[in-house]
Amino acid sequence: MAVGPPNRYAEQDRVRDVLLQTCSEKPETDAEASRPLGRIGTLETRLATTAAEVAAAQGVRFRVFAEEMGATMSPANTRLKRDIDPYDSVCDHLLVFDTAIEGDREDQIVGTYRLLRGSVARTDGGFYSESEFTITDLLERHPGKHFMELGRSCVLPGYRTRRTLELLWQGNWAYSLQHGIDVMFGCASFAGTRPEDHALALSYLTHCHAATREWAVSALPGLYQPMDLVPKEEIEPRRALSALPPLVKGYLRLGAMVGDGAFVDHDFRTTDVMIVLPIARISERYINYYGADAARFS
Repeated sequence: MAVGPPNRYAEQDRVRDVLLQTCSEKPETDAEASRPLGRIGTLETRLATTAAEVAAAQGVRFRVFAEEMGATMSPANTRLKRDIDPYDSVCDHLLVFDTAIEGDREDQIVGTYRLLRGSVARTDGGFYSESEFTITDLLERHPGKHFMELGRSCVLPGYRTRRTLELLWQGNWAYSLQHGIDVMFGCASFAGTRPEDHALALSYLTHCHAATREWAVSALPGLYQPMDLVPKEEIEPRRALSALPPLVKGYLRLGAMVGDGAFVDHDFRTTDVMIVLPIARISERYINYYGADAARFS
């Protein structure tokens, strides 16, 4: 899930260095927070508990977003080889480690997700995706529900396997249960800045998996890119599914809906869609698989 609006990463080095200092001063959490949320083979998932682990996760993100995908980073981020933004200091960072890798724990981080609870967002600058989509309207329709934003999802090449994805979702599910989350949401990305290159997949999402009524959400006016590029009667679902990024397919299997309109992020060279996943809509099959108490891989 990824990415931000144009010019978010064009801040001055001085500002970025202040943010870096803020992250470096983040205190370690207690021992309970360091408890693994899941294990499969040599892989395990848990929350970051130190500033060094957050920095290592930012390094993984830089390798994927900047070096692999060609995202534009600020001069300070490029110098540090870390993807840093203001939200890092208030989010929780879900990590996947490969314990078979020799070296420090930070060297074992192979995947990451960034988690932002509504209770934190209300007091610390809002949600990341509010600059792309009408999240405020969605929140106002559900004043009694607890929302959590998922973002900055990435996994190193060589670890983009079912096992890694299962551990990331094990972590998300366990964290959601711990904090009483009612709704997960966040941006999911297609490669490139031309929505027409993904016409079949985007059209399938808007015709077959649209978030409507109380869950409706759309790209902000002025940033809105149409997704209904192919008539519904011309869509062959199997072909459309094969054209979706694996992460988006995973969300759909869980029961997620997709917002109206896409957002083109020129800094990250992606086309973003909004994913909305109320916990009540998660397929019983997946709740049974991971466990109603998230004990499947614990």
